[in-house]
Amino acid sequence: MNNRERALAVLNYDSYDRLPIVHFGYWPETLQKWYKQGHITAEEANEWNDGTPIDKSIGDKLGFDFNWFNVFPCIGLLCPEFEPKILKENPDGSKEFFNSEGVVVMQKDGAGSIPAEIAYTLKDRESWLKHYKPRLQFSEASIAKEPVNTSIEYIEFEAGGLEFLKQPNRENPIGLMIGGLLGHIRNWLGIVGLSYMIVDDEELLDEIIQAVSDFCYFRAEYILKREAKFDFAHFWEDVCFKNGPLISPDWFDEKIGPHYKRITSLVNSYGINIVSVDCDGLIDALIPTWLENGVNTMFPIEVGTWNASIKPWREKYGKELRGIGGMNKTAFSKDYSAIDAEIERLKELVELGGYIPCPDHRIAPDAKWENVQYYCEKMRQTFSG
Repeated sequence: MNNRERALAVLNYDSYDRLPIVHFGYWPETLQKWYKQGHITAEEANEWNDGTPIDKSIGDKLGFDFNWFNVFPCIGLLCPEFEPKILKENPDGSKEFFNSEGVVVMQKDGAGSIPAEIAYTLKDRESWLKHYKPRLQFSEASIAKEPVNTSIEYIEFEAGGLEFLKQPNRENPIGLMIGGLLGHIRNWLGIVGLSYMIVDDEELLDEIIQAVSDFCYFRAEYILKREAKFDFAHFWEDVCFKNGPLISPDWFDEKIGPHYKRITSLVNSYGINIVSVDCDGLIDALIPTWLENGVNTMFPIEVGTWNASIKPWREKYGKELRGIGGMNKTAFSKDYSAIDAEIERLKELVELGGYIPCPDHRIAPDAKWENVQYYCEKMRQTFSG
């Protein structure tokens, strides 16, 4: 079996020869550390991105089979994106930076956390009509623009004909990236701006949600009509934190749920039955909306301080709920015994079926190269046959 066949067999509760060894990429600081230690090249450290040949090269050195976030096309929606620029440089070395989504953020060299948000272009109907709605009009140009990551699949797409994506017997699974139905809007407005708009301007927010959903739908439909073959569809949201959703689950169910259903019905009609969603944080309160509207695979199942696991979800929702993730990546910073203990914990979850362990987010800078290699080797030994 190849990795694609293994992954689909696990998620469809079929037999397989061994579990695929899956990852979700790395922090840039992690790659810089490994470069300085001599494990990877400068090009690999500086040019890595999900789904690229460099991604495969690093994964091969560590012992991974593939990165689940191998998706096409890129994640962005705005076409054209805003032109990034530095607005101000402060005495302490920080910079006020206008990013590609129209948000002003505070950046500082060497800071590894999410940058603080200062100001937003999208505030009201006037700014929506002037700056965002024109950028959400689907066209071929919105597909053909230079992506965030120049993947093998993108190169083949641009070469004319999606021939690579038409091949059903490729080595690794490839996902159709749908985008985020609320996550992008949350980026553009900020969580405070989104919260106010939910109450103060329901009509405008409904219009924004519809425009985003339409863009995601028509982009997916355009690609699928060109006979590209995908193994799964993938959404991205990031609308939760450690204590739960950033928005009301009832509001999410009412306003976003139907748009999920519309798109999952489309991908299902093209034979795609695995639909995953990337949402960090404590996602439990949103799972019913996803499942009821065709999203059946949770990712990356962050263990965090709340000990997320597929087990209680499976007990509650049954086998329709699948999962990828849930491996506590903090074990990489410790020793072999900690990794042994983590793999032992995962055995019970793997036995449930429909579940592929994966580090529960980007591999962090405290990860030791030899520990990640050991994890991959031990996982292959433990879950073979």
